[in-house]
Amino acid sequence: MLTLTLAMEKTFRQWKNQCLNKLDQSKKGSVDEDIAHVVSLLNSCEEYFTTSSCSGRVVLIDGAPESSHVLKQNCVWLFVSHQECRSEDLMSGLARSGGDAVFKFEPFVLHVQCRRLDDAQLMHSVAINSGFRNSGLTVSKTGKIITAVRSTHCLEVPLSHEGRLLVEHEYIHFLTRIANQKMEENLRRIHRFYQNLQSALTTEKLQKLQIPNPPISQEPQDTRLETERGEEEHKEEKKKTSVYKRRRKREHCRADCCHGDRSSLVPELDDCLDLFT
Repeated sequence: MLTLTLAMEKTFRQWKNQCLNKLDQSKKGSVDEDIAHVVSLLNSCEEYFTTSSCSGRVVLIDGAPESSHVLKQNCVWLFVSHQECRSEDLMSGLARSGGDAVFKFEPFVLHVQCRRLDDAQLMHSVAINSGFRNSGLTVSKTGKIITAVRSTHCLEVPLSHEGRLLVEHEYIHFLTRIANQKMEENLRRIHRFYQNLQSALTTEKLQKLQIPNPPISQEPQDTRLETERGEEEHKEEKKKTSVYKRRRKREHCRADCCHGDRSSLVPELDDCLDLFT
C-alpha cells in the first residue's frame, strides 16, 4: 500500500511539472489578472495545480444561422471583456453580426488537479462555502483527480438572427447593467474563495504538523509507579539489613555464652574435687 501511494505521488509530481512548464493554450495566452493570486497560491502547494481557469467574462459571439447551438470553434467573437462592459461596446459588436449573435456572461471557473481524494474534498468544500454551488470533482481512469470550481449565476441571451437585431436598444442597456452586476458578484465570490482557501490550507498544514501530547494521567502514573517501586526496594533493603543485624547479634550472643560456660566449668569442677578431698 505504501509503495502504491509513493508511486501515485511521483506520478502526480510529473503531471504537475508537465502542466506548469507547457505553454498557455488559452485564447488570451495568460492567466487573468483578477485570479492570478488564486492560481499562484494553488500552484505553490504540493497537493494542487491548476489546469485551466477564467476569472469571468462578458462575451458577444456570432454563430452560423443554421447552427442549433453556439460552439466556440464555429463562431466569431464580436466582443469579449473580463471586466465590466458598456452598452456601446455591445452595439458596436452587433453591428458586425451576420449570423445569430448571442450575449453571454460566464462566471469564474477553475479546474484544479489534486494529489489525493481528501485534497479534492477540501477544495470542493471551500468552493461550495464560497458560493460556487455548481462545483464538483471527477476521477479519471488514469487516476487524475480534478476539482471544478463553478458557479450558477450565468447569463445567455440571443440578440440577433441572421444579422437582424431582435431587441430594442433599451434592452441592450438593461442586459449590460445585469451583466455588470453579475460581474461584481463574481469578483466578490473570487475574493471570498481566496480567503477561505488560505484559511483551509493553513488549518490543514497545522493539523499535519501537530504532534499529539501524551495523556495527562500518564506522567503522574509513571512517577507514582517509580516512587512505589523505590519504596519497595528500600523496604526490602531495610529488611535484609535487619535480618543481617539480628543474625550477627545472635552469633555474638552464642560466642559469649560459649565463652562463659567454659570459664564457669572450672569453679564447678574445683568444687566437686573439694568434696572428694
